[in-house]
Amino acid sequence: MNQFFKALNDPTRREILELLNKGDMTAGEIADRFDMTKPSISHHLDLLKQADLVVSIREGQFIKYSLNTTVMDGVLVWLMQFNGNRK
Repeated sequence: MNQFFKALNDPTRREILELLNKGDMTAGEIADRFDMTKPSISHHLDLLKQADLVVSIREGQFIKYSLNTTVMDGVLVWLMQFNGNRK
C-alpha cells in the first residue's frame, strides 16, 4: 500500500495513469506526451509497476503498458472502510 501512495504522489505518474485509462500504450507513445527523457519516463513506469498500478506485456519488439485495475479496486475497498458507520 505504501508503494501505491508513493506512486500516486507524483503528478507525472498520475498523468501516465490518466493516459493509460484511455487505452494501452507503449513506453514510446507515453514518452511522446511528455517533455522529458525516455529514461525518466521508464523510471516512472517502473515505479508504477512496482506499485502494481500498471502491467506490461511484450508484443514483438514493443512493451505495452496497461492499468491494473484490481489493485485500485483493493485500495478503494480499503478506503471505503473509513466511510463506515460513525456516530
